[in-house]
Amino acid sequence: MKPTADQRERLRERPQKKSPVMFQTWDDLLFLHWDVDPDQLQRTLPDGLKVDTFEGKAFLGIIPFYMKNIRPRWLPCVPYISNFLECNVRTYVYDEKGNPGVWFYSLDTSRWLAYKIGRAFFSLPYYWAEMKAEGDHRISYSLRRRKKGFERVTYDYKKSLDGGLAKSGTLDYFLLERYQLFATNKSGKLLSCRVHHSPYRYSPCDNKQWASDLFSWNGFDFNFNKASHSCVANRVDVEIFKPQLVT
Repeated sequence: MKPTADQRERLRERPQKKSPVMFQTWDDLLFLHWDVDPDQLQRTLPDGLKVDTFEGKAFLGIIPFYMKNIRPRWLPCVPYISNFLECNVRTYVYDEKGNPGVWFYSLDTSRWLAYKIGRAFFSLPYYWAEMKAEGDHRISYSLRRRKKGFERVTYDYKKSLDGGLAKSGTLDYFLLERYQLFATNKSGKLLSCRVHHSPYRYSPCDNKQWASDLFSWNGFDFNFNKASHSCVANRVDVEIFKPQLVT
């Protein structure tokens, strides 16, 4: 059952009677998306998940950004540990009850501890990478996974000072308004994890340099041209809730 508009809207609400296990800030986000054949993506997903589509199209995304002020609920931020860079490769999915969310193929991070915690506690496919970000009004993200055979890739764009909110029913809303992620644990069981933040304020971006190499790093053999959708989003403060088994 595909997600209804009401299901998509309800996930924007903060989970009731639950306390977050972690707080984060996401800043200077670059969203790059390519439309792909849904059938090709479906073959990469675990049982219990279906590819979510917009007007018949599925999407693969590359999203580099700053992770800041990360801390568990019961601890303060630690400057070096709590701030780093991340870049994830994702698609959009829904479960058997029609609940929409994100499926991550990889999450590269510049911080070794984040790589370890992400794999151990959230069952997410984190990788340790060399990453850096430069610039102010124009930002350049670059990364290279810390394994032989991976070349450095760079994403360069002009930062937006302000932006609008995505409207329900649009492609922007479909790609940006995601408040749940899915993963599988070591036993292969499907997990879901809710996140909550204010809606992104976003704007189209002037993307000068981009690379789709991260897709080949994840086993995709697509011939990608320039992204079919690109935008930037400003800072949001995020609450992360405890992962749950999908029943």
